[in-house]
Amino acid sequence: MYKIVRAEELTTNIYFMEVEAPRVAKKCEPGQFVIVRMDADGERIPLTICDYNRDKGTITIVFQIVGGSTLKMADLKAGDAFHDFVGPLGCASELVETPIDELKQKKILFVAGGVGTAPVYPQVKWLKEHGVDADVIVGSKTKDLLILEKEMEAVAGNLYVTTDDGSYGRSGMVTTTIQSLVDEGKQYDVCIAIGPMIMMKFVCKLTKELNIPTIVSLNPIMVDGTGMCGACRVTVGGQVKFACVDGPEFDGHAVDFDEAMKRQQLYKTEEGR
Repeated sequence: MYKIVRAEELTTNIYFMEVEAPRVAKKCEPGQFVIVRMDADGERIPLTICDYNRDKGTITIVFQIVGGSTLKMADLKAGDAFHDFVGPLGCASELVETPIDELKQKKILFVAGGVGTAPVYPQVKWLKEHGVDADVIVGSKTKDLLILEKEMEAVAGNLYVTTDDGSYGRSGMVTTTIQSLVDEGKQYDVCIAIGPMIMMKFVCKLTKELNIPTIVSLNPIMVDGTGMCGACRVTVGGQVKFACVDGPEFDGHAVDFDEAMKRQQLYKTEEGR
């Protein structure tokens, strides 16, 4: 059993939990994920690692209520426990594998949409710990849905907050802010975009026009997390890849987003029921 040591609601339907999982905390790197189950008969829920503390042996996860299982998970409190907490799964961010001196020469832009802020945070934090500053755009539909702003502000070189409705920060989609920064004279060697599929699709459409190489973190339907079930297959550069073992990060300009988004809708009827 994996004890929850801290649990809180960050904003409407978005929850934060710190969980005791020392073996996962010892090995995980930014960009990887875990699969959790609340009980022996529970659904397997993949969640990107938001943060980790090797000394305390804890992993931080952030999730949004999207169905019956996450609705049930939101009721868990500090002192409760997960039946399973499997990880680290997937490949670490390629930034972790890049020499620090090389990273310090790069102009890096992160684009986080909605709950995608959670997986962006550990990468930006890791860079900050290694003396590398990165610009970060955090977008949400409204101010009330914005998460981890203070935490991100503490690790980002420059933080740009944008809301679709203009209720806070800059007004408009994250793509509007990307274009504005470039128009202001900013130059970037790489962009890392994490968020809803539709957001990542349009970020990649823009960055391709701007000639900025872009990495995305895909969140397709996933079951076992080991590459055996095939549920998380995506097409990248005309080849079939499995997000759980080949990803979750891929070259955004090579991803077939239209196919990936269609596959995300496969079980909407069952989810509704």
